[in-house]
Amino acid sequence: MWERTLQDLIRGLRANKNDESKFIGQAMDEIRREIKSKDMALKAGAVMKITYLDMLGYDMSWASFHIIEVMSSPKIHIKSVGYLGAVQSFNEDTDVLMLTTNLLKKDLSSTPADVAVTLNGVSSIMTADLARDLSPDLVGMLNHSRPHIRKRAVAAMYRVFQKYPDALRHGIGRLQEKLEDSDPGVVCATVNVLCELARRNPQDYLPLAPQLFHLLTTSSNNWMLIKIVKLFGSLSPHEPRLVKKLQPPITDLISTTSAISLLYECVHTCIIGNMLQGTTGDALARTCVSKLAAFIEDPDQNLKYIALLAMVKIVPTHPHLVAEHQDTILSSVDDEDISIRMRALDLLSALVNRDNLQSIVQQVLSHLVKPESSAIPSAVQSLSQHIIPSAPVKSPGAPSQSTAYRLVLSQRIMTMCSQNTYDNVADFEWYLSVLVDLAYVSNVDIGTQIRDQLVDVVGRVRAARSYAVKLMVKVLSDDTFLLHAGEQGSCSEVLWAAAWICGEYCSELSAPDELIPYLLQPEIASLRPDITAVCIQSATKLFGYWASEAAKQWTESFLEDLKRAVDIMIEQMEQFASSTQIEVQERAANVLQLLIFIKRDVAMYKPKQENGFSDPSVASFDPVSEPSFPKSLYLIQPLFSSHELNPVASIAQASVPIPDGLDLDAWIVPSMQDRVAEEGEDGDVTERKIKRSKKGKEKESASKTKVKSGKKKQKEGGYQEELAPQEEETAEEKAERERLKAERLERMRDDPYYIMDDRSQKPPAEDVDSIPVVRLDGPLPLPKGTFLSTHMNKPDVLAEEPRLPGLRSSASIRSTPPAFVVEREGEMPAGVVITPQPLTPIPSLRRMTPNPFDVTTTPPPPLPSFQSYEVPDDELRASTPEPIKVTRAKKKGTSTAKKKRAVKPEMKAQ
Repeated sequence: MWERTLQDLIRGLRANKNDESKFIGQAMDEIRREIKSKDMALKAGAVMKITYLDMLGYDMSWASFHIIEVMSSPKIHIKSVGYLGAVQSFNEDTDVLMLTTNLLKKDLSSTPADVAVTLNGVSSIMTADLARDLSPDLVGMLNHSRPHIRKRAVAAMYRVFQKYPDALRHGIGRLQEKLEDSDPGVVCATVNVLCELARRNPQDYLPLAPQLFHLLTTSSNNWMLIKIVKLFGSLSPHEPRLVKKLQPPITDLISTTSAISLLYECVHTCIIGNMLQGTTGDALARTCVSKLAAFIEDPDQNLKYIALLAMVKIVPTHPHLVAEHQDTILSSVDDEDISIRMRALDLLSALVNRDNLQSIVQQVLSHLVKPESSAIPSAVQSLSQHIIPSAPVKSPGAPSQSTAYRLVLSQRIMTMCSQNTYDNVADFEWYLSVLVDLAYVSNVDIGTQIRDQLVDVVGRVRAARSYAVKLMVKVLSDDTFLLHAGEQGSCSEVLWAAAWICGEYCSELSAPDELIPYLLQPEIASLRPDITAVCIQSATKLFGYWASEAAKQWTESFLEDLKRAVDIMIEQMEQFASSTQIEVQERAANVLQLLIFIKRDVAMYKPKQENGFSDPSVASFDPVSEPSFPKSLYLIQPLFSSHELNPVASIAQASVPIPDGLDLDAWIVPSMQDRVAEEGEDGDVTERKIKRSKKGKEKESASKTKVKSGKKKQKEGGYQEELAPQEEETAEEKAERERLKAERLERMRDDPYYIMDDRSQKPPAEDVDSIPVVRLDGPLPLPKGTFLSTHMNKPDVLAEEPRLPGLRSSASIRSTPPAFVVEREGEMPAGVVITPQPLTPIPSLRRMTPNPFDVTTTPPPPLPSFQSYEVPDDELRASTPEPIKVTRAKKKGTSTAKKKRAVKPEMKAQ
């Protein structure tokens, strides 16, 4: 009588919070003594206490056998405690469950009270073996005289079917009969079980449709109607005739019911059950959308969430109905709940088209602008706030200012505009402005995606290139990205796109020389190596284009300006040639050598003297006369203007045919095949030793690969080399050594894995006069003010441009934009036959950012110099000057000359 009860245990836990573990240890010792007692009431009390401790996280699996003893008690209040402990602690791995089969069968045939307790407990401890053994008894319980027993038996049958599917064969018939039971609770439980079973195989339950339809039209139980509607939502896709049958009753439920949960389930079933098709479906869809729009305006956040979620599923079939409530949906983007904002963004992404894209994007873009909360309120405002309390001001830490949400907003803007290869964009000048605005206001790491979009749009839409170049000039002239390049969310990758676009389409610039100082300023070296390399490459393109334009209308007064411009370019390029980044260093070094060549050519240039011709045009027809400008002005421009750069089709690489006679499995370097063949099983290469006598050296064969390295022995793995003392060699030996050295150098010259060292050789003299004189097209007008030296020491004109505004409103968009044509397909290799594909929507494929170092650019206007010569047709040259070819001095006794292949004018790179 002095044992502590469950109430005493709870009071003790509350009183010993500072030393709880010690108290629970003493309580566990006490429970272990009590649970072994023969007094069943005391044992039941111990089970109750250990069950409570199990809910606090303490293990009670050690008491499984004692719990079964309590379950076997004939007293109902003690038996209930035993089943409670079993539900709390038993699982499929409990080893004493095999002892409960007969006990459960006995309790199922006992009094109604024992049967009710047993059915409640067996549903939670059901295993495959118990389901097999108890299924006949539970099926028999479905016809029990008491409704509460039948209801519990129906719920227990679901666990039987779940653990032992073979029981469905003889149990589903009895379960179907319960749909017509006289007790509503039994019918509701049966519908619940059938709804759960139909989730896996809905087509197996189509024969139940007539009975379920009868319940749908006659029942007034909202909870059962919800389950029936859900069940029909699973059955309708497998039986199209059900759709027409279900539309009238579901429409009536949507129009009349006041239960929000039932209303939503009806709308959801109409969506997933394909009931919104056809003429009757359109009316039902309008009803559903109007109800969901009312949910969005409801102050209940849960209703807003599920309404937005349902509208996303209606948009693919009825976008015009959802678009009628666009303002209501946009208002949800301002909601304080982040989950509602995300669902509203999902709905807006599915809702966009060519008509509403700009308004939706501008609305979403405005959420990225940080509010000006740092302004100090005036005295009048402070007093008015104290006198008249107002609504709380939104804190700066709201979801709209979180980095994750801003990243989602930025990505969603670009996704809405770029889906289906910019199918919804009507004005690409507006979209380019949006991308630049996004780079300024996003403050998240989205620069790489913006860079790819800028390059992709300019490459695909030719009509937008002029505006893109103008916009990128403003980006380069603004130092915002340059100053904050090292900060998180600076979007400095936009400078990559700006430099690449201005260099690739430099023909769109009226004064390309004004942009070069921005591309080569010292601060560019602090950017990422890939951005710096692109700036160097673009500056080279701009200089080459400017030089070619200067050659079109050359006058002798340009010579000093040209010299000064080249010197400045060399000075600016030398700072990048010493960079620690290999890509930047390599690009700068290559450009520097070209500029040095131009500098020497300009220094050797002599102004043309008067030769007696009164008409300069007559002199230009003389094929022997020299051009009136330095020929090196055309050195750089042809390097970037040979081919037009266009978007490439996604299947272009896979469509390239293998040329005839090309064996992809053949060795490119045959000598490597012999070397691999000599490799042993352990991967070491066995090399032959070079034997040398004391009197001299024998002739070295071409197959021997060891060379002299010193007087010491080297042993690395299986490698060993011995050298004899050096002696004076005769003239014959010296000649033989020189011959062998020449042969070895020739072999190494053709070896792609060996880098030749030509530093000891004298570089050949640069013969400027050997540059060929070619026939070029007629001159073009020279843009005014296109000389680098003119603006090098003057205030920058571009720097005076006002900074790009943070946002562009729709009012700034031109009323009559040009006709934009998007190259969606892309180029294919020459000679590839494209098989027509069925007209199916193709997802948007973002083209990778092109490498400006490996591809050529859009061809500029033809390169003119002076008027054409009259030369025979068989001596015509290409319109582009031939590249300057540097030949090496040939070794004596070798022959590496190759025939020059004639270049026909009609053979052009595709």
